[in-house]
Amino acid sequence: MGRAHTWCDERLPLLSAVGAQLTDREVMEYALTQAVSELGGIAGAVHWSCGPAGSHELRLVLAGGLPRSVLRDWEEIREGDPALAPARAVQDAAFVWMPALDGHGPDTGSARPYAYGRLPRATMVAAVPLFAEGAPVGALSVFTGPGAPTAEQRGFLVRMARWASGRLSAFSPVAGRAHPWWQQQPVASGVRQALVAATVGSWEWDIRTGEMVWDAAGLTLLGIPEDYEQRIESWVGLIHPEDVPRVMAATQEALHGHGVYEAEYRVCRPDGTTGWVQSRAHLVLDGRGEPIRMIGRVWDTTESRIARESVGQALRFMSDAFLAVNREWRITFLNVEAERLVGPSVDVLGGPLWDGPAGLVPGLEARCRHAALDGTPAGFDLRWPTDGRWYHIRLVPGPDGLTAYLTDVTDTRNRAARREAAERSAAEQAARIRGLTSALAEAVTTDDVVRVAATHMLSPFAASGLLTQVLEGERLHVVGAAGYPQAFLHKIDGIAAADSHPLLHDVLASRQPRFISSAEEYVELAPGLAGYPALAEKNAWALLPLIASGEPNGVCVVAFAEPHRFSDDERTLLATLSGMVAHALARARLYDAEHARAQALQRGLLPQDLPTPSAVTAAVRYLPASSGTEVGGDWYDIIPLSAERVALVIGDVMGHGLAEAATMGRLRTAVHTLANLELPPEEVLAHLNDIVGDLGDDSFATCLYAVYDPASGVCSMARAGHPPPLLVRPDGTVECLDIEPDPPLGAADPPFTTAELRLPGHSLLVLYTDGLVESATRDIDVGIAECSRVFATDLGHRLAVPGRPPPARGPGENHREDRRRLDRLCDTLIDTMLPAQQLTADDTAVLVARLHRTAPENIAVWRLPDEPVAASLARDHVRGRLREWHLDELVMTTELLASELVGNVVRHAKGPVHLRLLRGRSLICEVSDGSATTPRIRRAAEMDEGGRGLQLVAALSQRWGTRYTADGKCIWTEQPIPPQRS
Repeated sequence: MGRAHTWCDERLPLLSAVGAQLTDREVMEYALTQAVSELGGIAGAVHWSCGPAGSHELRLVLAGGLPRSVLRDWEEIREGDPALAPARAVQDAAFVWMPALDGHGPDTGSARPYAYGRLPRATMVAAVPLFAEGAPVGALSVFTGPGAPTAEQRGFLVRMARWASGRLSAFSPVAGRAHPWWQQQPVASGVRQALVAATVGSWEWDIRTGEMVWDAAGLTLLGIPEDYEQRIESWVGLIHPEDVPRVMAATQEALHGHGVYEAEYRVCRPDGTTGWVQSRAHLVLDGRGEPIRMIGRVWDTTESRIARESVGQALRFMSDAFLAVNREWRITFLNVEAERLVGPSVDVLGGPLWDGPAGLVPGLEARCRHAALDGTPAGFDLRWPTDGRWYHIRLVPGPDGLTAYLTDVTDTRNRAARREAAERSAAEQAARIRGLTSALAEAVTTDDVVRVAATHMLSPFAASGLLTQVLEGERLHVVGAAGYPQAFLHKIDGIAAADSHPLLHDVLASRQPRFISSAEEYVELAPGLAGYPALAEKNAWALLPLIASGEPNGVCVVAFAEPHRFSDDERTLLATLSGMVAHALARARLYDAEHARAQALQRGLLPQDLPTPSAVTAAVRYLPASSGTEVGGDWYDIIPLSAERVALVIGDVMGHGLAEAATMGRLRTAVHTLANLELPPEEVLAHLNDIVGDLGDDSFATCLYAVYDPASGVCSMARAGHPPPLLVRPDGTVECLDIEPDPPLGAADPPFTTAELRLPGHSLLVLYTDGLVESATRDIDVGIAECSRVFATDLGHRLAVPGRPPPARGPGENHREDRRRLDRLCDTLIDTMLPAQQLTADDTAVLVARLHRTAPENIAVWRLPDEPVAASLARDHVRGRLREWHLDELVMTTELLASELVGNVVRHAKGPVHLRLLRGRSLICEVSDGSATTPRIRRAAEMDEGGRGLQLVAALSQRWGTRYTADGKCIWTEQPIPPQRS
């Protein structure tokens, strides 16, 4: 890199400034001389395309370093010959480096030992194109040894050729010149004399005769007159006595090895001055392969040698270790600091680098070889095996090997490590605080806070237990713990803060944390609690007060299974974290209290005990929202109706809060009242719609009202904005009963639509609110589909399909078993759709009802004539059927009830008249007619003939009533069946 800068970056600007005084031939001669010198070549040549037009020949027009006789086969070459470097350079218009041999080398069986003149086989040629008018018309070539030119040398050669090409004048007579540039005569100018003085000298030694001839430049370099004795002894006499053995050894090695001669040595000039010169030469062999002549070049290296020695001195005593190795990884130089690491120079210089301590450094050899192969500098830190210190090594590959600089960075690394450890500790503390802050922000209940505290305070500190106690009155109660035996928790739960545990009392009183490093220290501080460490299985404690709003609310104890010394960082961090836990815990306790009150209110508004009608076996679940403290408006109901029928109701008041809960209570009450009036579903919803509408424009509710008749299996239902029910048939198939919906209550415009469905006995009807199937992350249609799939699972199918059919009368044991199965089914449905770890924003109600059919043998229906004889026929039918049913005890009262009801129809209403008896948990007697007039009990005077029939009906039956039918009305009575008959 330095030489390229010296010759090219400095010389070319100088020549450009004074080059106007040089002829074209002098420019090219100088370029050739500098190129040979820069590449360390043995000779140089310039070829030019100067034959007849279209001849495509290159002619040797300049040569240096070798006689023209040696290059006789290079005099004329064809431009298209790819085996010759000058032709290849012109053809490719680029730098080439290739052997001087032609295509008939030894590998192809040629018997010729040499190629092109007398050049050795190892001779290589570096050639670059010369341009004229933008086209390659010639080549500048340098004959070198086998070593490839470096990138810097290639760059120099290309730039020198470009400079020379640019300096050439037109080379044809048309341009005004009588002769081509290579035929120009030199001029005697000062510039030329300076160039000659600074040029490279040439010499030739006849080995057989001992004659040695120098050119003018060589004589100038050596400082000897032109009339010197042209003998080899004259040259040897100029060499400094200390350098003679080395120069002679290099000469003998070249002669015996038929290789390139190269040596740098001092010359003692006749004028008394001394300087350094570099000489390089090659041999000319005879026909037998014996050397007969040595032809070489010489140039002055005094300045560069002085510079290298100065650099060497600086490197020798620099504070950083410095060493150099050659291509065989043998140490060629090391300074004083490197000797301390690698070994004394006298012992290691010239030896392989890897035989010393460097070979013990893991990965160093591989990385050095990679840097040398890649040719790119590399740097990394390593630990030296002899002193254990850290060094930063900088590897710089070069053409002759690799150099390494080692800087001691141990103190720097230690400071960086301490700084990094401090930064890491601060970052870890900040991360823990951020993590705990984020987790506590999501913690809602006291259990959540304790769980979060245990997660973020045990593992990071390698602790084994966390205990949280809150102060209620004068006692400390355990609200959460992790890693403690249950026996210990029972012992300290509810202890008096002032008397039972002086350590906790001191922490609360002082509001300062206390850190206890061992069980011995614990016993020393509190002798009365000597058994606590063993019972708790702990040996170190951090007692942290929980201060919120300026008041101590409790203590948080972080305990360790082994003795533990608390660092300052740990003390600070634990105290900080305990403050965050204190505020979160205070907030969570307020939430718990409010949530408990809200849930109590919700439970009070929902049915406490569900009726158990024979028509259905039911199970219900209510799940309040897990996020937020406000109560919801979901409700459900099972309302027994006449004739063993049952009303199934589920609804949802939109919104959350006390107002919504109150609305839910009002709607529940209204539904019970409307159901007792035996109104059909569409009329019930119409009245509810009026109630919700009266509450204001912002009040809305959804509701599904269904009436199931076990005698016919018909289920009449209407829904106002409510999700559709699911039907699980006895064979396990699931169907969504997507009957036509009406708008929600408060937004609907009656009339409502009622759908009548005939459902198979033992089917399962599933009613639910939207909280089960809809959420912010789940669409309602997707939720309904997922809910349906629950019943298709093995467990869902086993629980949903009916077991043994219940007996004809009464629930019995089979009803109770079915109720247990439905309870498990509700739990499975809730657990699947609403996992415990999933926060829900809405409350959920589920009502699952098994539908039972009344057995045909328990139903008796007769049509009666619309005549007075109808009463007598009614008594006969009743008497006969009750005896079949073994209900003789009820014959008299039932005959009287039927006779009275039928007589009223004949007298006051119109036909057709029907009589129906139903045997279930009670005996039901129904008389229906085609009139819509509702009978009412009235007080009869003593002289009135009528008005006492309904009083008699009310007195003889357990309850009675009237309901409207599609054709008129039905008056019904119920009588209890004796237990042994039911």
